[in-house]
This record gives sequence, C-alpha cells and structure tokens, in this order.
Amino acid sequence: MKLSKQFPLNALRVFEAVARLGSFTRAGEELGMTQTAVSYQVKLLEENIGEPLFLRRPRQISLTDAGTRLAPKVTEAFAMLSDAMASVREAVEETLIIHSTPTFASQWLARNLGSFQLRHPNIAVRLMTSDTLIDFTREPADVAIRSGKGDWLGLAAHRLMKVDFTPMLSPGLAESIGGVKDPSDLLKLRIIDAGDPWWVVWFEAAGVPDPDLAGRPRSRLGAQSFEASAAIAGQGAAILTPEFYRDDLAAGRLLQPFPLVCNDGVDYWLAYPEGRRNVPKIKAFRNWILENMNGTTPDQASGPSA
Repeated sequence: MKLSKQFPLNALRVFEAVARLGSFTRAGEELGMTQTAVSYQVKLLEENIGEPLFLRRPRQISLTDAGTRLAPKVTEAFAMLSDAMASVREAVEETLIIHSTPTFASQWLARNLGSFQLRHPNIAVRLMTSDTLIDFTREPADVAIRSGKGDWLGLAAHRLMKVDFTPMLSPGLAESIGGVKDPSDLLKLRIIDAGDPWWVVWFEAAGVPDPDLAGRPRSRLGAQSFEASAAIAGQGAAILTPEFYRDDLAAGRLLQPFPLVCNDGVDYWLAYPEGRRNVPKIKAFRNWILENMNGTTPDQASGPSA
C-alpha cells in the first residue's frame, strides 16, 4: 500500500483542525478551504479508517469514539512535525556556510573570522574549501569567495581584493646563488609550478619575454598557500599574492626580490544568489567582510552587482 494511502496527511491535517475547532466552517477558514473541501477530506479519512469520526447534527458536530481516540494523537503528531521543522529552520538560519578557495580561506578568512563571530555570536560558521566553482543550486553554501571577474549569471558579486602576483622565495635560497638581482636570476632556481600562467605574464612584464618554462618540471600543489609553504622551505621560487604574505615578508621567511607586481584581471569576489541578497546572515557577512577588506559598505562598493 502506498504511504499516502496509509497516512493521508492532508486529510489528517483537516481532521485535526475540525476536531480542535469543533466546526467545519472555522476549520475551512483557518486552512483556507471551502466547507465542501473540508467535508470531502474528512470523508476520505473516514473511508480510509472504516469508521465515522464525527457525529453530524444540525448546526453541531461531535467526535465519535474513534474520533476521540484519534484526535489527541493527530494533534501531538502535527505538533512534533511543527517542532521538527522549526528546529531545522532555526539551524539553517543560524549556520552560515561559506565556500572559499583554499588560499583565501587559510590566508585571510581563518585569521579574521573570529571577529565576525564576536560581532554575530548567534551565527555559526561552517567553512568549506575548493578551487572549483560551486553551483549554488546543487551544493550547500550561502556565500562563496571566488577568483574571477565577478560576472557570474544570477549571482550578486562584490570585489574584495585585486589578485596581484610577484615572485617570492626564501632569503636563504636567494643567497645560495649570490642573490637575485635581475629577473633572469630566478631561472637559475627551481620554479614552483612552472606551468602557472602567472609566471609568463610576470616575466614578460619584467623584460624576460622567453623564459622557456615549458621545458621545466611541472608541479601542481593545488593551492597558492601550499606553494608559499614550499617557497618558505627553500624548495624553489613561487609566484604569490603579496597581500597574503605580509607577515612572512616582515619576518624574513619570504623575500620579494622585485617591486614589480602584475594582475591578469582576475580578482577575489564575494558571491551569492541575487535572490538571497537580504537574507540576514548573508547581509551580516557581506557587510562585515566588505568593511574589513576595503572599508566600504555594499552601497559604497564598486564593481558588478556591488
């Protein structure tokens, strides 16, 4: 037997209202149904059970013995369902799911999310990381930190920071070849992820148009933060975003040998479905991150959909 036949939920919902209110008419008003529709649903339930649930008298109805046994259990069951739905809605409302690139998550979010949670103690944060662009219609996420140009269909996007890049390496590695005084000196060292297109852009801007990177060993570590760790360990020169490694530069763990930084038009953006712009937890996070990243509010921010 189909579950809908065993548990005719719509008919039970109508029965509960009629039993509680003692009236087909008032039950219809509460449920937004006609009295005829209410009577029909009650009749369906009675046929399903095989017994009448109400004694029908002129201008008055009362529960039969079967109805009296059924009514409190149905009321309790719907109360339990209501509580379950409320608890799920509350959990969804109070948990902000952030999807981020691994580098932005480790180099900025992890270091600053504490201040968001201090400001909004009732919002729990769940952070997920991946280099792939998520589909908001298929994956659980409220907001995403993406690298790109901010032109995603159906999404509101706010620019967070320009993704500049320049070579960095450990001071010890630089000293091992007598210092890095010219951009071509970097080619004397192992290039971490020689297949990264940032290297070609930077070398060309630095006056080294043919660095012959294609013949070098390829190593894909999967995230800029991993490449930075390899560079700090002296395993080669990495091309990194200076904004993320100020502490390492200040502490001497990394060296930026040249002031030249480049940008290929790809920046970091906060993105979320346009239709969820005014969801309180999304609005709270949007205001917080824009204030902390560039000192603006959504009304002041520049860029597509900002």
